[in-house]
Amino acid sequence: MWTAIGLAAGGFVLSSAFTAAEHDNFDTGLQVDLDGMIAAAEPDPNGAVTLQERFLNRRFARVYSGLYWQIVPAKKGAPIQISHSLFDTTIHLQQPSKSQGLTWGYAAGPDKQHLRVLGRPVSFPISATARPDDSAAYTFMVAGDLSVVDHEISQFNGTLIWSFVVLGSGLLLAILIQVRVGLMPLRRLQEALARIRNGAARRLEGRYPAEIAPLATELNSLIEHSAEVVGRARTHVSNLAHYLKTPLTVLASEAEASPSPLGDAVKRQVDVMRRQVDHYLVRARAAGALDVLGNSTPVSPVLEDLARVLQRIHERRGIVVEIDCPLSLAFRGDRQDLEEIVGNLMDNACKWAHTTVAVTARKRPDGLLEIDVEDDGPGLAPEDRPRVLERGERLDETVPGSGLGLSIVRDIAKLYGGRLELGEASLGGLRAILSLPAIG
Repeated sequence: MWTAIGLAAGGFVLSSAFTAAEHDNFDTGLQVDLDGMIAAAEPDPNGAVTLQERFLNRRFARVYSGLYWQIVPAKKGAPIQISHSLFDTTIHLQQPSKSQGLTWGYAAGPDKQHLRVLGRPVSFPISATARPDDSAAYTFMVAGDLSVVDHEISQFNGTLIWSFVVLGSGLLLAILIQVRVGLMPLRRLQEALARIRNGAARRLEGRYPAEIAPLATELNSLIEHSAEVVGRARTHVSNLAHYLKTPLTVLASEAEASPSPLGDAVKRQVDVMRRQVDHYLVRARAAGALDVLGNSTPVSPVLEDLARVLQRIHERRGIVVEIDCPLSLAFRGDRQDLEEIVGNLMDNACKWAHTTVAVTARKRPDGLLEIDVEDDGPGLAPEDRPRVLERGERLDETVPGSGLGLSIVRDIAKLYGGRLELGEASLGGLRAILSLPAIG
C-alpha cells in the first residue's frame, strides 16, 4: 500500500515538473519569436510599421500553422497587420495579465486552437526630429497553439504511467518473492509445530536461520519443560492415589472385621470414596496428558496387548478377542489413557460376552479415530444405555465391577474432544463406539 502511495506521489511530482518545464519552454519560444518580430519591424516616417518577414519564423507564413502574430494599436482597435498564418482571423486576448513589461494570456485561435498569447508594447518615433511624445505606440503579439504542448505532456504522462505500472508490478513481485522467501523458515517452523501438536513429532528438528534459531531453541525448551511438569504432576497424582487408598483399605478391612450396621455403613461409604478417588484421579491424569505436546500412541500394539491380557483373564470362559486395526493408525494422546479407556470397554465386553469380543479400529473421513468394541452377550436395552454412562451406575450387581468404567471412558474421551456412544452390535450384544483424535 505504502509503495503504491509512494509511486503515485512520485509520478505526480514528475508529471507536474514536466508540465511546468514544457510550458516554460513554450513561453521561452514565444519570447524569442516576439523579440525577432520586434527586431524585424521597420517604422516609416508616418508611424506605420512593416515587418521584414524573411527574418521571421517560417511557420508564420503557413496558414493555421499554430504560430501567429499581429500588431495592434496601443489605443486598441483592430489589428493593423496580421501574419499569413492567421489568414482572415484575429486574436482576441482573454483576461490578460502583465508581468515585467509583458502581457500574457490565452485566446481562441483558428480551427478551434487554444492559444497561449504573449504581447509587448512598442513605440516608434514619427520622425527623426519628432519630440519623444510624438510617437506611434503598438502592441506586438505572438501566439502559439498549446495543443503541441498538451500532446507532449499527454505522451509523457502515458509513458510515465506505464513505466510506473511496470515498476510497481516489479516492486510488488520483488516484495512478494522477498516475503515468501523470508517467511519460508517461519512456515517450516509452523509446520514443525503442527506436527508436534498432532503427535507426529516430539520436538523441533532441522536447522533454522540465525534470526529464528533462538526461537526454535526456546520452543524446544518450553516443550521439554511442559513434559517435565506433566510428568511431575502424574507422579504427584500417583502418590496421592497411594496415600488415599491406603487408609481407605484399612477402613474397609476394619469394617469387614466388625460385622454390624455401623460396619456395613462404613464399608459402603468407603466404597463410594474409593470410586470417587479412582474417578477423579483418572480424570486428573488424563487432563494433564492433554497439555503434553507431541503425544502419539500407535493403536494396534495397545489393542493386541489388551486382548492378550483379557483372554488370559477370561481363559476359563473361552472368550476370544478379535482385533482388526491398521498398523499405521495412531492416537494423538497418551498411551496410558488409551489403555485406560479401551481397556475399560474391552473388559466390560469380556464380562458380558458369551464367546466373542470384536474390536475394530479405523480412521474416519473427518480425521477422528474410531474404535468399535462389540460382544455377543445379552446386549442392553436402548432405554438403559444412558444410565450405564452415569458414574457408579450398575444395572446388574451380580457382575463384578465398580460402575465407573464407562463413565470414566466417557469423561476421558470428552477431555480429548471425542465421545462415547452405545448401540447394538452385529454380534447381537452391545456395541461401544469410541471416537478420539488421530494422528495425521
